Amino acid sequence: MVTLVSTIVIFGALVFFHELGHLIAAKKAGVTVLEFALGFGPKIFSFQKNETTYSLRAVPLGGFCQMLGETAEDTSEGSFHQKPLFSRAVVVAAGSLMNFVLAALLFFVLYFFVQGIPLQKPVIGEVIPGSIAEEAGLNSGDVVVSINEDRKDSWEQVVKTIHANPDTALGFTVERNGSFKEIGLTPQEDPDTGRGMIGVSPKMERFALWDSLSRGMEDTVIITGLIVGSLYMIITRQAPPEVAGPVGIVHAIGEVASTGIENLLFFTALLSINLGFINLLPLPALDGGRIAFFFLEMVRGKRLNPERENLIHVIGFALLMLLVLTVTYQDLARLEVF
Repeated sequence: MVTLVSTIVIFGALVFFHELGHLIAAKKAGVTVLEFALGFGPKIFSFQKNETTYSLRAVPLGGFCQMLGETAEDTSEGSFHQKPLFSRAVVVAAGSLMNFVLAALLFFVLYFFVQGIPLQKPVIGEVIPGSIAEEAGLNSGDVVVSINEDRKDSWEQVVKTIHANPDTALGFTVERNGSFKEIGLTPQEDPDTGRGMIGVSPKMERFALWDSLSRGMEDTVIITGLIVGSLYMIITRQAPPEVAGPVGIVHAIGEVASTGIENLLFFTALLSINLGFINLLPLPALDGGRIAFFFLEMVRGKRLNPERENLIHVIGFALLMLLVLTVTYQDLARLEVF
């Protein structure tokens, strides 16, 4: 039940913000929005405001922002394709941009209201009950001075040393209440990553309002850069493609939801960044593909035949669905459903 509710809420939020971006930009550009819907299928609730119908539909996974003249030729004033090229590009890109905004807001909530931001100093914040760290005698508030007599000035240095030494005895020197203590322990190897783990997390620090906002925006930019780098490595075959489909994502949501609201907020922000980035890729059926056609229109000085463009998007959508089905099959096989 937790997985189901979490999935509906997360996907609903991601789609709502994405389509809200299209709606706001379309309204600003003077494009007539016929319907703004959250979900698919039969309408559960709807109301009319000006020219737009706002509706909530039965299937909560999805949504759309239907604009006049978006897929068909229409010469009326509020038609999408009657607007300047730049305005159309902004309307299409606004959905993905809103996903980046959502990610930054989620990071802000996480840092300002929920858990704060990890201190850079090597201070232990939490020791997991029953962990190797607890059994060895590490306490919350301990300052890690050195490991195997190698001085540690940041939490990152502590984590790197632990990760790099699975099943290897380590000697910790920690400062506790003004005195120094020597503690020996052996990190346990994580079967999934091969990294050493001892069961500690860093001390968290609550940031001020503006600092949390700026850190949220900064992390959104950093993670987007990491995604770009990962895509480059996959394209150049420096790394194997690791793609999760709907089943894999739902499974991951369930796993993350069971670990607490902090991790769920962070994971949702990651999904939002990925959704925004993927939608901007210049592939047919995606927002980025439509922007690519706008660029082609700018170069040619006229629009590509609408029927031909729609056919390309339909083919692109079919290939995208084939990819989703393929990845879903791989997810099911990996989860040993069959």
